[in-house]
Amino acid sequence: MKNKNKTVWSKRLKGKPSKSFQRIGSSINVDKRLYKQDIFASTVHTQMLIKQKIIPSSEGKKIINGLKKIKSQIDKGKFIFHEKYEDIHLNIEKKLFDIIGLSAGFMHTARSRNDQVVTDFKLWVKESSKDILKDITSVMKILIKKAEQNTDTVMPGFTHLKNAQPISFAHYLLAYYEMLNRDKKRFHNNLDLLDESPLGSAALSGTSYKIDRNYTSKKLGFKKPTNNSIDSVSDRDFAIDFLYAAAVCAMHLSRLAEDFIILNSDAFKLIYFNDTVLTGSSIMPQKKNPDPAELIRGRVGINYGKLNSILTIMKGLPMSYFKDLQDDKALVFEGYDTLKDTLTMSLELIKNLKISKERMYKMANEGFTTATDFADYLVKEKNLTFRESYGISSQLVNFAEKKGETLNNISIDELKKIYKNLDKSVLKIFDVNNSMNSKNSYGGTSSTNVKKMIKKYKKDTR
Repeated sequence: MKNKNKTVWSKRLKGKPSKSFQRIGSSINVDKRLYKQDIFASTVHTQMLIKQKIIPSSEGKKIINGLKKIKSQIDKGKFIFHEKYEDIHLNIEKKLFDIIGLSAGFMHTARSRNDQVVTDFKLWVKESSKDILKDITSVMKILIKKAEQNTDTVMPGFTHLKNAQPISFAHYLLAYYEMLNRDKKRFHNNLDLLDESPLGSAALSGTSYKIDRNYTSKKLGFKKPTNNSIDSVSDRDFAIDFLYAAAVCAMHLSRLAEDFIILNSDAFKLIYFNDTVLTGSSIMPQKKNPDPAELIRGRVGINYGKLNSILTIMKGLPMSYFKDLQDDKALVFEGYDTLKDTLTMSLELIKNLKISKERMYKMANEGFTTATDFADYLVKEKNLTFRESYGISSQLVNFAEKKGETLNNISIDELKKIYKNLDKSVLKIFDVNNSMNSKNSYGGTSSTNVKKMIKKYKKDTR
């Protein structure tokens, strides 16, 4: 076919594009990941053109068969992508011309690359969001499993990284379950918001052809067509929302990783890991380093960067489509890849997590973690105001600190020197297990509460 290697706009522009612009302006090395979505959308678009009698049925069938052959070639790694054809759309169209000849020219009727690319992109984000949701659910399930094994494991809860109050290790783990559950809702919210098909908006103003956008929306798996053709080709909210959800999820996993790094450190020694998720040192033979946790903690910066980049691209962009938007896909693809790796590493890390229960119990008794329990006891049993009881409990802490003892080792006689009206029943207040299990308000750390929540979580994540 004559001039088959030229761009579609070669008759309008004189001369070839510069090599540097061709290299920089081409997006094929990035957006070839959209080939399945592009072929799917083109097939549906062609089916609609046939249905509406906009193109002959015989020509449409040639297009659909040709697209099937192209998909097969790409699937098998036998398709050659050309930088000179810029993007996935024109690479596929050019190959279609090679396979079926001039009939390929019918495929782009009533369509622009502007609505074509955003349709493909939305389809990809939908599919990838569902993939991420499965991965998040897997991490949530392993958190439940570890929590179920540790409902009665007491550990020190921290504020300001100082021992605060005894808590269940299971309750601590399930805090991250809650964070990840909100992350899932963010991805689901984006799936709901983007569930409108832009196909048929053409370049920016719609089309004069009698297309059926409801038909293509349904066939592509969208709820409905978009309402405004200008907004349709300009909209990248769904990409921003995807990267935002990814960044928040990565941040939550980074916090978990940081906790694990601290709790695994020689200063704490509360948890450790199987060697399969550790590395050694090139010079220090004794080292076992939690590198996956450090990678999780570090890579959140990549997710933040992708989000900031797309927000910056969009912040001053006029209506409607501009070449600036070419970089949106690379940002989303890389954000997806980074989060997926982070979720994979998180799953492996939690699976290989081991708990030093004795060390946790010992440390839970350090730092006067039951001082608040004593203050609460005085309020409930001795009818003092909380501020009065707070002052008395503070005196007890000062006494124990000076003596170098933990609160559970203070005798009843010593306690009576702080507050006379006490009997031996008060001693149970200083037991860290009793302290943990006394927090039975809804959402509290008691084993009874935690077991109820685990039952609920298991049902929710089936």
